[in-house]
Amino acid sequence: MPERRRFEHRSQPAWVAMEDFLSEVVVKPDAALKQAVRSALDAGMPAIEVAPTAGKLLQLLVRMSGARRVLEIGTLAGFSTIWMARGLPQDGTLVTLEYSPDHAAVARKNLDNAELGDRVEIRVGVALNSLPALEGGEPFDFVFIDADKQNNSRYLDWAIKLGRPGTAIVLDNVVWEGAPLDTSLDSVNAPGIRSALELLGSDPRLDATVIQTVGSKGWDGFALALVT
Repeated sequence: MPERRRFEHRSQPAWVAMEDFLSEVVVKPDAALKQAVRSALDAGMPAIEVAPTAGKLLQLLVRMSGARRVLEIGTLAGFSTIWMARGLPQDGTLVTLEYSPDHAAVARKNLDNAELGDRVEIRVGVALNSLPALEGGEPFDFVFIDADKQNNSRYLDWAIKLGRPGTAIVLDNVVWEGAPLDTSLDSVNAPGIRSALELLGSDPRLDATVIQTVGSKGWDGFALALVT
């Protein structure tokens, strides 16, 4: 069977230039964050971590929501993990789920390098197997979902179960070059993204919106939801 090609995200030079300008002038990622990006490239990971501007948004949302417990589905090299962990209070904790043991090992080094290892727990394995083990504990105040798109709706359902009224949820990559309008453009990911969007708009447990973005990751966007 021929290897399946990764869906192509198309960017424009002006979008990337503006993103770089905003990152360096406003966001100013430090050495630990830049090292996390370099380590992902060195480890052969795809360059699919959030942009620094999006990472800082996650950090601010964690702070503004007053979150003490954060759940992340999809760790990669820990770039977004670092941003969110820095938004937590001193007694805050973050649990992040990563499928690949190799990716988790890189993320652990990056978190330790950022002096955040004591407040972040990495659970390795299939996320849908790890999530049930979190039931019965203190609810999460903030959930960031950035993993395989086929299971987005199931991840949203788990975010609700593991949250509480008032829990904030961010679901990344929901515009996907417009593919939810024509799922044949990406038969692997687009159907799951569209199903999640339909769930966000119909589930009475959620109140949500979507923000479109452009930048180094192309034309995309994220959903922001509140558990009601």
